[in-house]
Amino acid sequence: MRSRRFKAIHAGETHVFTGLATLLAQASPRRSGDELAGLAADSDTRRVAARMALADLPLKCFLEDVVVPYDADEVTRLIVDTHDEAAFTPVATMTVGEFREWLLSDAADGATLAKLAPGLTPEMVAAVSKLCRNGDLVAIAAKVRVTTAFRSTIGLPGRLAARLQPNHPTDDPAAIAAATLDGLVYGMGDAVIGINPATDNVESCVSLLTMLDDIRTRFDIPTQSCVLAHVTTSIAAIEKRAPLDLVFQSIAGTEAANAGFGVTLSILKEAQDAALSLKRGTVGSNVMYFETGQGAALSADAHHGVDQQTIEARAHAVARAFSPLLVNTVVGFIGPEYLYDAKEITRAGLEDHFCGKLLGVPMGVDVCYTNHAEADQDDMDVLALTLANAGVNFLIAVPGADDIMLNYQSLSHHDVVRLRHLLGLRPAPEFEAWLARMGLLDAAGRLPALAPDPSTARRLLAIGGAA
Repeated sequence: MRSRRFKAIHAGETHVFTGLATLLAQASPRRSGDELAGLAADSDTRRVAARMALADLPLKCFLEDVVVPYDADEVTRLIVDTHDEAAFTPVATMTVGEFREWLLSDAADGATLAKLAPGLTPEMVAAVSKLCRNGDLVAIAAKVRVTTAFRSTIGLPGRLAARLQPNHPTDDPAAIAAATLDGLVYGMGDAVIGINPATDNVESCVSLLTMLDDIRTRFDIPTQSCVLAHVTTSIAAIEKRAPLDLVFQSIAGTEAANAGFGVTLSILKEAQDAALSLKRGTVGSNVMYFETGQGAALSADAHHGVDQQTIEARAHAVARAFSPLLVNTVVGFIGPEYLYDAKEITRAGLEDHFCGKLLGVPMGVDVCYTNHAEADQDDMDVLALTLANAGVNFLIAVPGADDIMLNYQSLSHHDVVRLRHLLGLRPAPEFEAWLARMGLLDAAGRLPALAPDPSTARRLLAIGGAA
């Protein structure tokens, strides 16, 4: 890894930055994680100088230099070895600053950006995001559509999907089933019905998968289910012939951070192949579901001196390699040590969505925060509204916006319904047709704005064959 020096003159002072990682870190908007790691600029003046130097940096420099050593990191090797030089050609002569201006132009339309994605590295998209205001991140990401499919099609224009998250602190089947029914009558679940298990073992995973599949088949729901167990647990469940739709795994942007999650690229490939062998999809074969989040590598002391947003973009490159159905950043979940307040959480959510979409990743966001962060539900409303305008593929919803198992705050079912109504967004097409068939839409073809009629759930149960 070369130790290049970059400089810029700002406010009458020459600022020097040694190494690409240093330049990227000090150009980042302020956030607590980078300050904790000792990577952040020590003043706004120096931060602006870093952005000036970064704006003048040719994009091709990211192909000549790496922020994590090639020989020591399989994620770096993945990024370098899979780079598509031909796809990169249209922007190969641009600087980072010129790239930003081009992304904001009419020339950079959705089709053009889709073709460009294989030619972009995560460090390139992280770099250009650092030069963007929040509005830029929204405007550019809104051009990009990344469409995936399994039993429902996610990411189409004019659509906003939602993960139904019926978690329970003891994995009680009746409570999970009740929470699932509650979400379905609000139109949640077209992205996935996904449970974070309280206990990660094969027997529990198989039991929960079987229960979810029974619900799905009983009501003939065109969606997919997932138990968010460790990837090796999912592989073992497949070996036991469990009805598994999607393989889940948390991932990060360095080999060492992924090792902390107990995963390697080869294990992810094994899991993907195992899930594909089941051939359970009906309209597509995207079988992977990944979660990421700024700060994961830093919390594992596996960031190699790279700022947390750049490392996060590298996680998206890992996801891209496995053609996932869903990827989401749990943006405020790790805590205020990494994203201190609503301003930092909002910025991180927009960055993650922007970078994932430019890399060709089907990005969703868990709009969330922990109770000891300087944030509240009003802040989450702002982020969710902004992301919906940016074309986010899906959001996560829990009853009352309060996850009783993971003990954090997210969005409620009502919040997603409100966004759909406000912006004229609809569920995934297959799922929307199912809602209509079940009589869960009103005369105007809309979901209930506040609370469903009590007869709705009874009608759903009756259609499903309940006593």
